[in-house]
Amino acid sequence: MSNKDLLDSVKKLRELTGVGFKDCKIAIEENNGDIEKSVEFLRKKGIAKASKKMGRNASEGLALVYDKADEVAIVEINSETDFVAKNKDFINFSKEVSKINFDVSGDIEKIKSTRMNNGKPVSDNLIALISKIGEKITIRRSKFFDNKGGKNYFYIHSAVEKNVGKIVSVVKISNNNDKELGQKIAMHIAASSPLALDETGLKKDIIDKELEIIKAELTNSGKKADIAEKISKGKINKFISENTLLNQVWIMDPKKKVSDILKENKKENDIKIIDFIRFKVGEGV
Repeated sequence: MSNKDLLDSVKKLRELTGVGFKDCKIAIEENNGDIEKSVEFLRKKGIAKASKKMGRNASEGLALVYDKADEVAIVEINSETDFVAKNKDFINFSKEVSKINFDVSGDIEKIKSTRMNNGKPVSDNLIALISKIGEKITIRRSKFFDNKGGKNYFYIHSAVEKNVGKIVSVVKISNNNDKELGQKIAMHIAASSPLALDETGLKKDIIDKELEIIKAELTNSGKKADIAEKISKGKINKFISENTLLNQVWIMDPKKKVSDILKENKKENDIKIIDFIRFKVGEGV
């Protein structure tokens, strides 16, 4: 690292942490210029002032989609407040990162090292934006859908502008050429927030935890053990149906399930949902 690069990195680290020049210089040298690792280094040393901006909670922001040649990339970029999420600099940064996210197939580590239009890597521009705006900003999560094995469809809820919003869903479907159907399924995913495609995709610990809660509720309400056991089986089956995409009630017709819609629209081969994702800004933060 050149002296100029070292000084620039030390300056950025001081702005983020409020720590003195000497300690920041040591942190940068110990972590080969990595700003995030340097912040962590100082926090472990107990000398970062609560890591200032980097230690705060960022649960607002934007979810963005970039699509080209039937491939789709999705990314969530967080800020601390919705006010900043509407900031022009934040939006422009996020849109450029969304394009980069597509180019690197959703690899967040590659996003950080990719150079932006100003010639500087995303990681440096992120630090500069944090310093300018005064809030913690993070590139939280991403996913890439290639065009193999099916067609991709997406839906954006609460759109700020084209391909930018608060809730974004993407679904890959095989044996389907009906764009309207694909977009409706993406819309259903955005509205109904399924955890998995079917029961086999639900993690065992999620089901076990839900069953534990159901049994405790029934026991606390005075139900006998044998009756509680029977009721809990029905309730857990309902939980599975409500949280698996194929078993969910179709948002446009409560008399049908998503699996029924796939069967109804079948041409020659069965329509199959290969993969899907739903990002709601700040969810789980």
